[in-house]
Amino acid sequence: MSVESTEEATAAAAGELAEATEETSEEGAAAGRGTSVSRLEEEGDIAADYLEELLDIADIDGDIDIEVRNGRTYISIAAEDDSEGLESLVGRDGEVLEALQELARLSVLSATESRSRLVLDINGYRKERAGDLQQIAEDAVAKVKETGASVALAPMSAYERKIVHDAVADLGFVSESEGEGAGRHIVVSAD
Repeated sequence: MSVESTEEATAAAAGELAEATEETSEEGAAAGRGTSVSRLEEEGDIAADYLEELLDIADIDGDIDIEVRNGRTYISIAAEDDSEGLESLVGRDGEVLEALQELARLSVLSATESRSRLVLDINGYRKERAGDLQQIAEDAVAKVKETGASVALAPMSAYERKIVHDAVADLGFVSESEGEGAGRHIVVSAD
């Protein structure tokens, strides 16, 4: 399956799944919620069901793993072999991954009427990106030490900014987010 056809299938699947999620959420509300399942585990189950349907519709193989840690639900999709289909779900610079994460969050909102902060990872992209972001933070801090001037980084998602803020703080420096929307970025300084 080509990248273009996978993206078209993903877009078509998103529309079909939105309708299915509405039906599922109505059925779930009627049936009631079990008290033995935590809210985060429930979020993971709802999002995983949504993503599993998406993978089936797009005819992409992948194993879904759900983990709850640090007050968040983490969902990982991985394949045993190199799956071009899964790579197309990451997209350039993680753009498709971010969109799928938002769709998964919307499926949870639709089913539970509660906002979710779940994190979606596909083929370890976020884990690899976290290492890159750590290096970006270290390089920015080194440049601030060298020049004494503030360093502005490239725009990035809120999740990525959080990783950089934490890394900069661990190195004993200060970082602030500036800008709006897609142009929101971090500025690293000594004070």
